[in-house]
Amino acid sequence: MCRNYRSKTASQSLTFLLLLGRITPVSKKPEGKASKKIAKVVGPKPGEYAGKIVDIDVSSEMSESFLEYAYSVIYSRALPDARDGLKPVHRRILHQMADMGLRPERGHVKSARVVGEVMGKLHPHGDGAIYDALVRMSQSFSMRLPLIDGHGNFGSLDAGPAAMRYTEARLASAAMLMVEEADENTVDFASNYDGQLLEPQVLPAAFPNLLVNGTTGIAVGMATNMAPHNLGEVIAATKHLIETPNATLKQLMKFIPGPDFPTGGELVGKEGVLEAYQTGKGAFKVRAKVEISKVTSRKVGITITELPFNIGPEKVVEKISDLVKAKKIQGISDIIDLTDGQQGTKVVIELKNGFEPEEVLANLYRLTPLEDDFSINAVALVGGKPRTLGLKEFLQVFINHRIEVVTRRSNFRKDKATARLNLVDGLLKAIIDIDKVIKIIRGSDDANAAKAALIKGFKLSDEQAIYILDMPLRRLTKMSKLELESEQKELKATISALTALLKSDDALRKQVSDELTEVSKKYATERRTKLID
Repeated sequence: MCRNYRSKTASQSLTFLLLLGRITPVSKKPEGKASKKIAKVVGPKPGEYAGKIVDIDVSSEMSESFLEYAYSVIYSRALPDARDGLKPVHRRILHQMADMGLRPERGHVKSARVVGEVMGKLHPHGDGAIYDALVRMSQSFSMRLPLIDGHGNFGSLDAGPAAMRYTEARLASAAMLMVEEADENTVDFASNYDGQLLEPQVLPAAFPNLLVNGTTGIAVGMATNMAPHNLGEVIAATKHLIETPNATLKQLMKFIPGPDFPTGGELVGKEGVLEAYQTGKGAFKVRAKVEISKVTSRKVGITITELPFNIGPEKVVEKISDLVKAKKIQGISDIIDLTDGQQGTKVVIELKNGFEPEEVLANLYRLTPLEDDFSINAVALVGGKPRTLGLKEFLQVFINHRIEVVTRRSNFRKDKATARLNLVDGLLKAIIDIDKVIKIIRGSDDANAAKAALIKGFKLSDEQAIYILDMPLRRLTKMSKLELESEQKELKATISALTALLKSDDALRKQVSDELTEVSKKYATERRTKLID
């Protein structure tokens, strides 16, 4: 049976390669019982005719082709980078929206415009995949900290979004933490798919996005499923690890006791959480949050106010109705779905007299999606390779990334301040005798002669002389010596501070910690998911 399956799979793969035109069958009958060789049409080399046919090994060709495909799926589509927590499509959407100027303080634009820009410039894989990714980043029930500010019908737990031509989008305020430092040489850029543009290989990411928002993806031979967490708790644990690099998992879990889903609910099974944080793999249960109270003067009911992650109220109501009709659950007289976009989830289950609410609720947990399993499989790309990471490893990867970002940003700002200081010094030399500057320029035959005379007369550098020559005369006349001296003082202070920061590892780590504190103050919210034993 196993032999037949392999033979069928090999036959299908060979047919697939034939259809692609990667190989062509040998016209001559193979010798012996079996042959591993096939003929392949290759492009001509210099001096050769087109359509040359060479014999290759079919197993090698299939192996190489499959490995190329598998690597492409793993690296370029399905798995997130552990540093910024984004897959390529999400990263490209955020980068392109920032490049389009769709900042939080500006107006929304049609989602179709964003999708078209991303598809045409960075991600040529179909508009459906791009729009789905954009929609998810805007859904407050999917993301713990949404990165897209959507306007229009972006769907619900029970229904999909409207078409991209109807909805509008712009970057959310939190998304600026992901992209705003990318233009300061903080991350590496590479060519896009056609080599005409550059795109970032990772975003600066000022908070641990992968832990905060979670992700899911299926690659070739592997998959990932990360749970969302509370931003304030994750930042507190990250700061503790920065201050105490040898911190244990038990110490980190004092700050992050478990996942925090955007839809709330109750998490059951702390052992599974501990296992997931230790090994990168673990499972636990998520229950709906319910209240048992009187719904009428004579009847008791169960009111559902929060549901497990990715479970919609319509699905729950439908399942309960089917079980009541099949008489697998007793004691329910009516189900009323009062869920709306303003009040949130509210499903009221009226019970018949004589039935214990706790017993009915236990059956509901057992037979319906009111209790759902969640499995963590923490696989992400580290250095371009997929790895299964525990909680501490995730935090350490992010800390290393932020230290590198702050270092590169500081070097960029220091170089920029140094270049500006050089020009200000030149202006201060020239403004002392502005009449002499004008006289030299008017008396020179050309720009090169004027530059040489300025360098000689005021002891300027090439950059300083060129800057003075390029500056409009009206700016020279209005320029204040006091303003230039004040700017010179500020630039020197900035350069001194950045130099001190770059020389000290402790100062860099403190800078990362301080920036995380500011993020937490602005965006942290209370925990929504209750942890129970």
